[in-house]
Amino acid sequence: MKHLEYIGAWLGRLRKYVSAVFVAMLVASFVLWYLAKLNYTYTTEHTLTVEVDGERVNVCCVIEGTGTNLLGYRLSRDRLLHVPLSELKYRRALSEEIPDLIELDRESLRNAIATRCSDIKIVSLKDSVSMIPYPKREKR
Repeated sequence: MKHLEYIGAWLGRLRKYVSAVFVAMLVASFVLWYLAKLNYTYTTEHTLTVEVDGERVNVCCVIEGTGTNLLGYRLSRDRLLHVPLSELKYRRALSEEIPDLIELDRESLRNAIATRCSDIKIVSLKDSVSMIPYPKREKR
């Protein structure tokens, strides 16, 4: 409680020397500087959720784009990319425990994600090769 009184007294003394207009201009300059920096190109890591024929896979990617596009991807956490298995290269995984496991090819997965995210560049995939259960097809 003593600290709050000290801070309040310090702010009261500071108000004599710093005007409200100065603080408003300082905040406005920071906002404008931040908006100007969003036009630059940045590279960062981001996790995308990809749905391959009903199976969801979290893929950690290194992405490149302008600050506004990257901020949009960061803020939309629920973005889901639908990729049919027919667009991907894959092979059967050698697993004793789960017999119907397939291993997705990294390059074909990166290309499929890149075609669905045209406003950013997918530089690389960070995770190891994604494995999913082989999707079960309904008989018609």
